[in-house]
Amino acid sequence: MTDNNTPVYRFSEAPIWNLLWEYYEEEGLRAWSNDQVPQYVTSNPMIGDAYAEMIFGFLQDRANQGFGSEPVYIVELGAGAGRLAYHVIHELRELIDYAGIDVPNFCYVMTDLAMNNVTAWQQHPALQSFIAEGIVDFARFNAVEDTELHLAVSGKVIKQGDLKQPVLVVANYFFDGIPQDLIYIGDGKVHEVDVAVQYPESDGVLKASERISQIQLDYTYRHAPEYEQDDYPYRSVIAMYQEHMEDSHILFPAAAFTCLDRLNALSEAGFLLITADKGDHLMEKWQFAEPPELILHGSFSFTANYHAMQQVYEQRGAEVLFPTQHYSSINIGCILSLEKPAKYPNMRLAYRRSVERFGPDEFFSLKLWVDQHLDSIGLQQILSFWRLGGYDAEFFIQTTKQISSLMPEATDDEKEDILSGIETMWSSYYVMEHQHYDLALDIGLVLFEMDMYEQSKRFLEISVAGEKEEVVSTVYYCLAISCFELDQIEEGAQYLRKLLEVEPDHEEALALISHFESME
Repeated sequence: MTDNNTPVYRFSEAPIWNLLWEYYEEEGLRAWSNDQVPQYVTSNPMIGDAYAEMIFGFLQDRANQGFGSEPVYIVELGAGAGRLAYHVIHELRELIDYAGIDVPNFCYVMTDLAMNNVTAWQQHPALQSFIAEGIVDFARFNAVEDTELHLAVSGKVIKQGDLKQPVLVVANYFFDGIPQDLIYIGDGKVHEVDVAVQYPESDGVLKASERISQIQLDYTYRHAPEYEQDDYPYRSVIAMYQEHMEDSHILFPAAAFTCLDRLNALSEAGFLLITADKGDHLMEKWQFAEPPELILHGSFSFTANYHAMQQVYEQRGAEVLFPTQHYSSINIGCILSLEKPAKYPNMRLAYRRSVERFGPDEFFSLKLWVDQHLDSIGLQQILSFWRLGGYDAEFFIQTTKQISSLMPEATDDEKEDILSGIETMWSSYYVMEHQHYDLALDIGLVLFEMDMYEQSKRFLEISVAGEKEEVVSTVYYCLAISCFELDQIEEGAQYLRKLLEVEPDHEEALALISHFESME
């Protein structure tokens, strides 16, 4: 309970939202390090491939309709660590090259409210080639207020009506973290649910994440007849809730609607939204819903109301796609707010293949099971799942111990497939800032165990070059042996000497260096 001096706010205007934005500005890309804020489920190569398939289908459809001369702008809202954008662009380029067909050019615009993130993306090594090609750009964008996109690289300002092609919007784990209204349906009436918020004030010592972890919400209710008026913009959806709901708290995405309306205004041809979130599109999921609680993960989020979004846009003539099955971890949907959505068969088929039949949600459910059984699965199963997940680096890092244990029985074919997968993985690896995985080290050691000395040496040298602390003696030993196997004797001896600087009593190194010195 709150006392009479505690201010009460509309839920969408509560200070928790400013605190959330303060968190992301304060943390920058550190927010996604070590999954402080979840990123894997919405940013792994598998979901990137699924999005690329849908975007490629959309580009094909635009070309088939005769709209191939103007570029398509893909605007990602809240691009976070940048990993999803990288995987989508990487795979989209490969699809276009592989197909060998003419489609409109594209520019992928990564946006965020936190300027620190925008600056960090511009400097990320993995994005530099995309920047040089002109297929990626960046913008600070306030989803609640902004009406224009100011592109950081090209300097272009995209204003209302500037785009000839539809704007393609990507929103992953986005709508659950922007302001939402909160209403309560009871006795056929609509009530506004206001909130009193208690949390420590900023004292220059407590970080935003620490203050967020101490938030307490206290709800109060008042009859809100404005939702029941005919001129309320989303009256038909509210009427549906009044008719079918009872004792139900409903988060309502008014801010999401206005954000999409402003993005839609940039183009003469409408928009396509691809979105993934903890979001329910089935009305039954909102029936008898309790007051929302903060879902804490460094920052916080709430459930997104995809049901209201589907109803509103279908009434406006859009086609809305959501899976027929219930989701487990992540719900992926598309809104085709376009003239004649049925004229986009390639995009819709891509959704069917990449989401409806088997998609990122099913993949993540399987991965949770695989993670629990890594020590009991075979090499073929590891290879199959790794391939299914788009040769994901995080899965490889998780499985190196099991791969090593299975190596003595591995066939030459399996070793060749491991090497091929490693090359694919490395070519599309996106380094997460503030995450200190030494992927090159893990690769080098696995290849060493497979007696692939030339390839092992390459990756171990990458690891040594990037190591900011002391290199472990095992790395120098593997490098020395690799050099000897490749008849690079002097270089091998140099690595032995470096090893002995780190570990002077290393018996194998002492024996080898003595042997080579006696031969001189």
